[in-house]
Amino acid sequence: MTDKISFKTKGNVDIVDITSDVNKILQEQSVSEGIAFLFVPGATGAITTVEYEPGLVADLKKLFEDLIPTNKVYQHNLSHSDSNGHSHLRASLVGSSLNVPFADKKLELGVWQNIIFIEFDNRPRSREIIVKILKI
Repeated sequence: MTDKISFKTKGNVDIVDITSDVNKILQEQSVSEGIAFLFVPGATGAITTVEYEPGLVADLKKLFEDLIPTNKVYQHNLSHSDSNGHSHLRASLVGSSLNVPFADKKLELGVWQNIIFIEFDNRPRSREIIVKILKI
């Protein structure tokens, strides 16, 4: 079974909590136990889990700027006019997919764990997450 989550982002390390969207998809499925496989099409977005609270969101944004600075010379920027070499590197570091087990139509996340999408591109985007529900 395949579904999609669609939303708009603000760009520049916009972090979007999509946990409730995934839970909503699970509630609409006939499968009660399995794995929710999530995939981000595109090269400048990523998906992971985190405790979604303002302090940690700010810490994550700072971490990415410290690790892969926006205003550095990137070979990608020399050959492309979009100036988002840092965006591609950050997305590659985090990854484009995530597997989360579920039982009784509920994600088996930790108490403070949320599924987040991170927009690394340097501009607002319309995004789509592909969600495949796998029965095991």
